[in-house]
Amino acid sequence: MGGITTEEALCLVLQHTPVIQEKEQIQIANISGRVLAEDVKTVFDNPPFHRSPIDGYACRAADLTGASKEQPVCLKVLREIDAGDYSEEEVQPGQAVRIMTGAAIPPGCDCCVRQEDTDYSEERVQIYKAERPWGNYCFKGEDFKAGQVLLKAGRELGFVEAGVLAGMGVPKVSVYRRPRIAVLTTGNEVVQPGEPLAPGKIYDINQKLLAVRLLELGVELCEARSVPDEPEQMAEALKKAAKEADLIVTTGAVSVGKKDIMHESLALIGAERVFWGIQVKPGMPTLFSDYQGIPVMSLSGNPFSALVITELLLRPMLAKMMRKPSLDLVRVQGTLADAFGKPSPSRRFVRAYWEKGTFHLPEGLNSNGVLASMVGCNCLLDVPAGSGALKPGDEAEAILL
Repeated sequence: MGGITTEEALCLVLQHTPVIQEKEQIQIANISGRVLAEDVKTVFDNPPFHRSPIDGYACRAADLTGASKEQPVCLKVLREIDAGDYSEEEVQPGQAVRIMTGAAIPPGCDCCVRQEDTDYSEERVQIYKAERPWGNYCFKGEDFKAGQVLLKAGRELGFVEAGVLAGMGVPKVSVYRRPRIAVLTTGNEVVQPGEPLAPGKIYDINQKLLAVRLLELGVELCEARSVPDEPEQMAEALKKAAKEADLIVTTGAVSVGKKDIMHESLALIGAERVFWGIQVKPGMPTLFSDYQGIPVMSLSGNPFSALVITELLLRPMLAKMMRKPSLDLVRVQGTLADAFGKPSPSRRFVRAYWEKGTFHLPEGLNSNGVLASMVGCNCLLDVPAGSGALKPGDEAEAILL
């Protein structure tokens, strides 16, 4: 088995990664993490009327000149305007309306006075403080004007955008559909959680590990199942998955053992091998293929190895596929708080926890088949090829999970 660099592998997988073009309309309550497919333009001013930001009285600033606690200004209260009410009656000099927060300011008024600066009267109110013209006054259209493109296509949507869309009166938006991913795990030795664990069997960690991680990254799982270690059965599973999936992920059976069937299975369906082998640990036997335009990422059966390549290669693939830069890899620097005793002849990724510029290594084994020590970790230390044992205080770099 040869091997290419991680960067070369990433370049190749991205060349074979399609960008989702199909669109769908969804309710704004469901837009979190989705990517907008079309510009959204406003059709009215917001707020659609001048409104009060306070509870108090709307009136004319000219009437309040010199107002103080000692010499209050007295104005006639015409009526009360609550939020949701509207009055076209123009307020004249010497008059005011009692007004609540969010209510429409009537014609003739150019300011609002806080009720704390009045005697709270409902007939003739005494005002103890002058106000400047347009003080405590929210103008029509100050949030946005009709005809603006407020949200542009390609934007990742979240709670702020949901609020903006609601303010525009938009119930649905056009977004790119989620990529459909199939996860196929191999191994006659694996059984599903909840089933009896017979001698020689282990539970299928990878299926749940990958399915949940991919869901976290925002995909739609069209299939997640285990396939026996038989080339023909895996070939049929691949063909079936390809009818619906935009990307197929498999785990196990990629090395050189008697039961490493992925090579034969992919050959049976006529898939093109793009590469086999990466100069990295864990993840060296990673196999990447293209089947009728659908990328097939075949990962090692070791859980930590599968997790590392998911972050290094699958995550950037999904970032391109979904138009989501938020999925791009983020690197951080810091110093080691703990030692890592193994030398690294080839590039290695090590589980760690990064906090305030310091990397902490977990207790327990750091082997490919061990996952429990990954609990609580939030990054993968990127150890360059040719590194010796790492010591406390050494500078390091990592990819955040």
